[in-house]
Amino acid sequence: MKFFIIVLSVFGLHAQENIQNISSPDAAIRVNFSLDEEGRPFYLVFHKDQTVIDTSFLGFDLKDAPSLSTNFEIINSGTSSLKETWKMPWGEQLEVENNYNELKIDLAEKSGLKRKLSVTFRVFNDGIGFKYDFPEQENLKEVIITDENTEFALTGDHTAFWTPGDWDIYEHLINTSRVSKINAITKRGDPNLGQHTYIPENAVNTPVTMKADNGLHLSFHEAKLIDYADMTLKVDTISLKLTSELVGSEITGYKVKRTAPFETPWRTILITEKATELIDSKLVLNLNDPNKLGDVSWFKPTKYTGIWWEMHLGKSTWDMSGEQDMTTFTKASKPHGKHGATTENAKNLIDFSAANGIGAMLVEGWNTGWEHWIGFEDREGVFDFVTPYADYDLDEVVKYGKSKGVAIVMHHETSAAPRTYEQQLDSAYALMQKYDMHVVKSGYVGKIIPKGEYHHGQWMVNHYNNVAIRAADYEVAVNAHEPIKATGLRRTYPNIISREGLRGQEFNAWASDGGNPPEHLPLVAFTRMLAGPIDFTPGIFDIKFDKYKPENQVNTTLAHQLALYVVIYSPIQMVPDLPENYIGQPAFQFIRDVVTDWKQTKVLNGEVGDFVTIAREDRNSDNWFLGSITDENARELEINLDFLPEGNFKAIIYQDGENAHWDDNPTHIDIKEQVVANSDKLKLKLAAGGGAAVSFEKLAE
Repeated sequence: MKFFIIVLSVFGLHAQENIQNISSPDAAIRVNFSLDEEGRPFYLVFHKDQTVIDTSFLGFDLKDAPSLSTNFEIINSGTSSLKETWKMPWGEQLEVENNYNELKIDLAEKSGLKRKLSVTFRVFNDGIGFKYDFPEQENLKEVIITDENTEFALTGDHTAFWTPGDWDIYEHLINTSRVSKINAITKRGDPNLGQHTYIPENAVNTPVTMKADNGLHLSFHEAKLIDYADMTLKVDTISLKLTSELVGSEITGYKVKRTAPFETPWRTILITEKATELIDSKLVLNLNDPNKLGDVSWFKPTKYTGIWWEMHLGKSTWDMSGEQDMTTFTKASKPHGKHGATTENAKNLIDFSAANGIGAMLVEGWNTGWEHWIGFEDREGVFDFVTPYADYDLDEVVKYGKSKGVAIVMHHETSAAPRTYEQQLDSAYALMQKYDMHVVKSGYVGKIIPKGEYHHGQWMVNHYNNVAIRAADYEVAVNAHEPIKATGLRRTYPNIISREGLRGQEFNAWASDGGNPPEHLPLVAFTRMLAGPIDFTPGIFDIKFDKYKPENQVNTTLAHQLALYVVIYSPIQMVPDLPENYIGQPAFQFIRDVVTDWKQTKVLNGEVGDFVTIAREDRNSDNWFLGSITDENARELEINLDFLPEGNFKAIIYQDGENAHWDDNPTHIDIKEQVVANSDKLKLKLAAGGGAAVSFEKLAE
């Protein structure tokens, strides 16, 4: 009866135009598009016999021009299809299938300015993407968007897994609630985020994942974010409708300024029956253009150590001579003896990396300016991206690293002063090129300068993208922190390798709210990870920080930390803890063995926020690795090993000990070996907040 009523309402709205529709290649997902009697464009989405997205209108509000939302007629429409397979130069898998049916509708206003707008839908077997095209035209040359009014009308009060629609930072905990209970405004003033946050509306950031009462899973995001503002989704808790809310600028007063012709980013909805299929999806990647850089073999996926975690623990500092509270800084400050980025410290870490087969090392705090990088209104011109501190011999460190086979990961902290960075960009990249460095970790801590721009607005989107594209000219790959969110551009520019864009491991070292809860990573896997690779920095072995920060801790078991190297994907994975916490620990063997570049990935089980198990095959051998993590609930999982090829494998299993617990006994771990084949099953026992990691080494016939 419900479906019958919906059909009647749909046809009532279609009095003016016939329904345009397109289905997925397997016919399970269908999109209907039409105009109502006022010429307003709208769409609906169906999954099998269910309405997934009800009548949802499309349109724009423009500055100094009438809204582009009514009085339309369809002047042309057409369909097309594509089925192809393309190869990732690095990634979760070697080959990606791209298979969709497309519907493009050309619209024009019937009277007045007769402006034109096109809408294109691509329907995949696991969801849809749609975008707007503004063609070249006489009466709409400069387009200044004050609001994009794309609607997503939900058909139920789904369980949502969300973070607030913050214009400046993505580092909020992931919340779980019904859509009707979403209240992003209560997340303002987070004491752990300082003044680096701005939440103007009851909106959520994307990806935002939902589970309907009937078990269907949805995830809303965007793809191909270029020269446009980040899209948050404003939540109407009464009508259960989401509406695009673009990040704006207080300087310009608008959201986006473009010159026709141009296209918007794709608005995406994943639609899957199983939670695991969300992780399987490559829809966001497929909506981006093919590789424009060609051969990027100069970037090698790798693990890396770093002078980084010790600063978060308080063992050392980024600055060489500043006061610890920063507010008393003067240029006359004397060296305090706690500087982390010294030549000696770097060489010791290179030795540790080389001894354990870790291919690279990050050095933060190497360059001058850290005494004045945060807490000050005027930070422009503070950092010099080519001048090392006096106690750090860059030339010597690079030379020593090469002699040991350990690459140096460059670090560029901009202190959210992007104009300063842009002025020095070529010289900074040229320095990297001189030393044969191919990876940079960039940072954007603080409020953006100039004041009134935000991390996620159009101005900064262009900065992030342009910096990465420029980096490719110098054979530099970019791992951005405090970034714009990932939208699949790594397909087009495969030197965009990873990024932060979530509440990371470092919050465990100093957050006043107790750190990341045990459910954090089982949530991240089904939300933030759907956008792209994550530089989360797994692998903390000193769970309780007794020596440096006894009031803080990591809220997982040691086995959970190992499993993250497989579960949370990145082509670069940090080995962040202090070397002394790894030495003599048998569990460290898994980190030595695990790789970072994969031939294929299998998501074996999982539920959002509860647990997940992922197996991945090494791209350069026949070996496999498996990671399984759980939330605060202990679990026993039976894992079918049918993903393994024929033959025998030596399985080394690292799992929680009998009495392990994320708080009471986090480092209790059992390690055992056995020979397995693809006809076998493994029983894994995961403690509360725990996990399991398994390496499968192919045995000779």
